[in-house]
Amino acid sequence: MTMKTPVFEGVATAIITPMTKDGIDYNAFADLIDWQISEGVDAIVAVGTTGEGSTLSDEEHREAIRFAVEQVKGRVPLIAGTGSNDIAYAISLPEVAREAGADAMLLVTPYYNKATQGGLEASFRAVADASTKPCILYNVPSRTGCNLLPATVAKLADHKNIVGVKEACGNISQVAELAAKCGDKLAIYSGNDDQIVPILSLGGKGVISVLSNVLPSETSAICRRFFDGDVKGSAELQLRLLPLINALFSEVNPIPVKAAMAAMGKCSDVIRLPLTKMEPAHLDVLLREMRAAGVNV
Repeated sequence: MTMKTPVFEGVATAIITPMTKDGIDYNAFADLIDWQISEGVDAIVAVGTTGEGSTLSDEEHREAIRFAVEQVKGRVPLIAGTGSNDIAYAISLPEVAREAGADAMLLVTPYYNKATQGGLEASFRAVADASTKPCILYNVPSRTGCNLLPATVAKLADHKNIVGVKEACGNISQVAELAAKCGDKLAIYSGNDDQIVPILSLGGKGVISVLSNVLPSETSAICRRFFDGDVKGSAELQLRLLPLINALFSEVNPIPVKAAMAAMGKCSDVIRLPLTKMEPAHLDVLLREMRAAGVNV
């Protein structure tokens, strides 16, 4: 089986959803999307984890996807976060995203339910069967309570609509096993900004990034240098940005990145419960590292 065409190669920004106390701030959302594309990112992921998809109402979730598609205007692929632990709901959302014109779906492993590997396989197959657009699986066991194992991904790789996997398990050995089993069938994307270069070195196609909200051009440069054969330069840039990456994950995502974007004047620092604003001590470190990385705050 040959590799399916990747949805993108390089950097997809897991974009925040700007908010006011009354709802989504669509003016700020439009400006963010335009800025990201002008800075050279290769794709946009809307209403995923970083976009607070889990605390949006059903109508907000659907409207945010529609709006993002319209704002992107086909300039880069728009990937819609449509995963859920309610599989019936996870099946319905891709249809909304397809009708809106989204290019692909990002499907997180069902959270809280803690399904078996068999349950994960059956759930992803059910969603992919119902989708007419490419699907990227998303493994983030630190948030979901279950780990999508390489052997399970290998079984899913034969599905025509499953074209990639965002791997945020944090375990490079597991990613290596995934690449060995599936790297010639699916596009593997780093789900951790501190592991972009290691995953690229295993044949990965890019990253779905939180960091690129703040530094889209520099994050893109990590991938571009690697693809151009400048592995040393790619690694040097990743390591130079490591303190900022760590600060962006000093509290649970997207608390720090939303604070960072607010400090840059890109949005208001409004985040929904159960998430709360960043602790002052952590914010001080974040702002210091942003300045060290050349961000004007």
